[in-house]
Amino acid sequence: MKNLKTDKKKNTNEKSIKIKEAIFKMLPSIILALILVAGILVIINIKPATETDQVVEPYTFEGGEEPIVVDNGELKLTMDPKTTTFSLEVKDSGKVWYSNPEGATSDPLALEDTKAYLQSPFIMSYSITQGLETTYSTAGFSTNNGIYEIVPGENEIRVNYSLGNVEKEYTIPPVITKTEFDGYLGKMEKKSADLVKQYYKKYDINKLSAKDDKNELLANYPIMETEVIYVLRDKTKENTRKTMEQLFADAGYTYEKFLADKELDLSSKSSDNPVFNASIVYKLEGKDLVVEVPFKDLGYDKDTPIYTITPLPYFGAGGPDQEGFMFVPEGGGATINFNNGKTAQASYYTNVYGWDMCLRRDAVVHNTRAYYGVFGVSEGNDSFICILEEGSPYAAIQADVAGKNSSYNYVNAKYSVCQREQYDVGDISNSDIYEYVKDLPDETLTQRYSFINSGSYVDMAKNYGQYLQKEYAGYMDLLNNNSTPVAINMVGAIDKVKQIVGIPVSRPLKLTSYKDADAIVKDLEANGVSNMSIKYTGWCNGGVKQKVLKNVKTIGALGSKKDLQNFVKNAEADGNQVYLDGITQYAYDSNLLDGFFSYSDAAKLISKERAELHKYSHITYAERENDDNTYFLLHTDVAENMGDNLVKAAGKYGAGASFQDLGMDLSSDFYKKKTYSRQQVLDKQVEQLKRYSDNGTPLMINMGNDYAIPFASMVTDMDLRGSEYTILDECVPFFQLAVHGRINYTGESINICGNMEDEVLYSAEYGAGLYFTLMEETSFATQKTLYTEYYGATYDAWKDKLLNIYSRYNTELGHTFNQEMTGHDNLSADVSCTEYADGTKVYVNYGYSEFKTDDGVTVPARDYVVKR
Repeated sequence: MKNLKTDKKKNTNEKSIKIKEAIFKMLPSIILALILVAGILVIINIKPATETDQVVEPYTFEGGEEPIVVDNGELKLTMDPKTTTFSLEVKDSGKVWYSNPEGATSDPLALEDTKAYLQSPFIMSYSITQGLETTYSTAGFSTNNGIYEIVPGENEIRVNYSLGNVEKEYTIPPVITKTEFDGYLGKMEKKSADLVKQYYKKYDINKLSAKDDKNELLANYPIMETEVIYVLRDKTKENTRKTMEQLFADAGYTYEKFLADKELDLSSKSSDNPVFNASIVYKLEGKDLVVEVPFKDLGYDKDTPIYTITPLPYFGAGGPDQEGFMFVPEGGGATINFNNGKTAQASYYTNVYGWDMCLRRDAVVHNTRAYYGVFGVSEGNDSFICILEEGSPYAAIQADVAGKNSSYNYVNAKYSVCQREQYDVGDISNSDIYEYVKDLPDETLTQRYSFINSGSYVDMAKNYGQYLQKEYAGYMDLLNNNSTPVAINMVGAIDKVKQIVGIPVSRPLKLTSYKDADAIVKDLEANGVSNMSIKYTGWCNGGVKQKVLKNVKTIGALGSKKDLQNFVKNAEADGNQVYLDGITQYAYDSNLLDGFFSYSDAAKLISKERAELHKYSHITYAERENDDNTYFLLHTDVAENMGDNLVKAAGKYGAGASFQDLGMDLSSDFYKKKTYSRQQVLDKQVEQLKRYSDNGTPLMINMGNDYAIPFASMVTDMDLRGSEYTILDECVPFFQLAVHGRINYTGESINICGNMEDEVLYSAEYGAGLYFTLMEETSFATQKTLYTEYYGATYDAWKDKLLNIYSRYNTELGHTFNQEMTGHDNLSADVSCTEYADGTKVYVNYGYSEFKTDDGVTVPARDYVVKR
């Protein structure tokens, strides 16, 4: 019996233990279920925030007809208050520039809309969810309607515009007491009084009709409580209002009385037509005109966001009988002559700093980019340049010649304001749907017009150079180069698919080991090459197609860490500089094992999707959607960390840091918790590069955006010539005239660019150093890989050509790299002459026949000649 009880108790304990174990195992599931239930209850009980439409209150013009003048002693701005157009006199030269063409109203080529654009100091467009874009001009939708105001200040004028189909105000009483109304009618002829009376409705609080809402009427017209009133009927047509305005004026009705009568009307009248508010501020700063458009003053409804803004679209526009040119930032620079007759060619258009990679696009035919935000106009012996300051990353620079839509030649900057992203909703709609950025940053679009008493693009460039030197004081001093700067891109390892146990696996393939790189540099030194900046690409994290730099690991196939350290040490001992190259803004072929989690580390598109990027087909120009080689744009903060890791790793080996993307690519980031506008990313990049430079890290960048070059020791792959669009008339080294002798820069890599001869000639004309890409292995090593661009990079095959190019170039031009470029002239369509501070002249002939200059210099075909 005792044993039976014991067994029973034992069984009970075992059951209890099993129950507890089962409950314990189920505990995580129970907790998760409770969390889910709690979450659902929270979601059910939380009411979504209701979005209210923004009411845009129109401005009202209350000024007179006297011109508004601002004069700071160097510039005199005179504004017409009826149109807000203005003239600007440069006092020391007497040159007068106009915000808009003087003969715009009678332009025989322009349609009515275009005439309105020509008369407008400000143009904007808005868009809707279907992507339809509508353009408003101040002449057509603001000043003509009297919905603007002018606020003069000390050395500045602010113009507040409302743009829209707002009912034009006429000086007739909207609401008036019976006593006053009868008084005015008594001063009119009976026929006129009868006309006026029929367009007003009488309200007497003691004699309201059944349809009248007493409470609503009292709310709208409080004076009704004590007075009998007349209210203007809403549907009174504009021509009738205009007639009545004259009748009331003849009867003694004044604008002051109109303002008083407006106070009697508290009713709010709404319209389906969108109305927008925007302000533009003109400031005189010395000899500069600074134009500002604050984002905080932009007013619009969320359903009709402002898409683009163009301040002063026709400032300095050249007429059909004027001589001059427009300067545009294509490559190093280009000019478009007034009235060049190229009316069948497409207009000029380029994106400042290229495409924003955080904006989706379906196809890419041609990438436009300018690495500096400057444009200008030259007329006779006077000119100006416009420097884009804050807001430049949102700008595109556009230009066109007379004879197309109007009789005027113009260049301007057009800004994208509310960025948008396109969705394909073909299953539920026949049209595309666009989502727009909901909130704008607290930024101000700023353009600086600087006036020059010369019509030469050389003097325009020098003015820009002075601006850069002042803006980046201490970072753009003259260099102490005594020979030609030479950049060498040493290719370490690439990735190649190999069969391992029958499985295809990507592995690093050595092209140039650390010891090989050391030997190549020593051999070049032994053959007289000096002042080398060696970019070592593909040295870590898998090779050229580098994984994220969360952890920086050298590649065993290239040698030991000691070998890398020795290479850097040996190169620098002979006065050369090694830069370890890295990708810091993108994640290629990276996963969790590499320290990359795309859901938290990637930047976000406007839709909050991850910024997963594709390559584009050279045949269809569309995205390669089935391409496995997609990659991600990194979240801005992550990208900064990758840059820090690269600099830290390079410093560990005593090297400088080379950035493939920082200082060239500029993209916004719509990450929900921490959104960065493109301007904010630019500011962040400037801080980052300045920090590295101030800490003593030598930096190398590609392309060289204007905000990045002051902090770089070497800039490679600078776009010297740009795309030679047919509308352009001359290519000029504008940017190089501004920075030469203060920044080391090169064009494309000479031996793999596709046209070695042209690239050497470009370098000679534009004052660039020399750039070569080298590897130890033969071109056979790159077969069956995606790196065919390195076919011509084998050192042994290229050594003699490299030395011949360098030897002549350095002997003739090596002395110019520590001095400013002071002149440039295109002597013919194929021949140019570049001049330096010490008088050295470099003649370059791109043609296929020799050329003899006026001063007796013979320049052989496809060659350059240096005269000291």
